[in-house]
Amino acid sequence: MSHVFTRALVRAPTANFADGLTAAQLGAPDFSRASAQHAAYCTALRECGLSVEFLAPQRTYPDATFIEDTAVIVRGLVVLTRPGAASRLGEVATVREAVMRVVGNVREIVAPGTLDGGDVCEHGTHLFIGISHRTNAEGARQLAAFAAEAGYSASTIDIRGIASILHLKSGLVSVDDGLLVAIDALASHAALKGHEVLCVGASEAYAANCVRVNARVLVAEGFPRLAAELASRGFDPLPLSMSEFQKMDGGLSCLSLRF
Repeated sequence: MSHVFTRALVRAPTANFADGLTAAQLGAPDFSRASAQHAAYCTALRECGLSVEFLAPQRTYPDATFIEDTAVIVRGLVVLTRPGAASRLGEVATVREAVMRVVGNVREIVAPGTLDGGDVCEHGTHLFIGISHRTNAEGARQLAAFAAEAGYSASTIDIRGIASILHLKSGLVSVDDGLLVAIDALASHAALKGHEVLCVGASEAYAANCVRVNARVLVAEGFPRLAAELASRGFDPLPLSMSEFQKMDGGLSCLSLRF
């Protein structure tokens, strides 16, 4: 993966974090534990060479710690999203100024399009865009058009029939321009034909949402098979505890916007 990240935008969870949206049925998150896990995540980003900018917590939007959903970042371009959950629509305005300070070329998804950043997997100069219960075909079409101006191709993957994942990147990520990591339900999808795919078994499906950050790969703690497989392929896994964010349908990629 040739791109080097140098900075990240993050937002800490608020005391009403448990009021956010979730279908995970894993119980309510513990705020103190979530705060400690978020702090460790930010430390890991710094260890990977990134400067970390903290945006103000947003009690009005208990899901706002999942900042990735508000923007899609590709080389030289930021596309502000239009989240598919009505309760999250206001989150985009809270990141607009910070994003524009980093990248001047900013576009925005408009109605009737909806798009969550978690539904967009960048793989080299190609975008896999998930059609989900949060991202619709019009949102995907708008993003593909913006991305084409930046030299990217795009294709869609309909995940509405996969009950185990909320967003595409819950089950498909790119850890290298030549390697995708995917859950069983996506590993053999026609859109991935011709790509090398590391398939994650059902028992470790949550860990499929790993994140390549420069020389390291952030992985959820407690999933040793994937960590070992990544290490065997020459990657350097960095395990992080994510239990409280998992309870809220969140993963490692959700917690930052990386530039």
